[in-house]
Amino acid sequence: QVQLVESGGGLVQTGGSLRLSCAASGRTLGNDALGWFRQAPGKEREAVAAIRWSAGNTWYTDSVKGRFTISRDNAKKTVYLQMNTLKPEDTAAYSCNLRNRGLNPPNYWGQGTQVTVSS
Repeated sequence: QVQLVESGGGLVQTGGSLRLSCAASGRTLGNDALGWFRQAPGKEREAVAAIRWSAGNTWYTDSVKGRFTISRDNAKKTVYLQMNTLKPEDTAAYSCNLRNRGLNPPNYWGQGTQVTVSS
């Protein structure tokens, strides 16, 4: 019912920038939260940023505050993650997540996009 497709990953040098995109399809977005997660080899998957679709409220994990910005385009049903001042520790597979407690299942995931920051 819900499909999420990420894009925008790649290889960048320390201090560089990337913008990730997550396009949603399959239903109209409303009472949903969209988030970005990442997982590095040998590490736990962690939440990076999230946004309430309707109201636009945002949340960030401490390690990316001031560097990353999550935003959305309602017309395109797309959520973005602008990543600035990238560090090697940002290297991970980034995945888009949609959560709505009224859906079954309540969580949907994209396929992921790789971000690699060279040192």
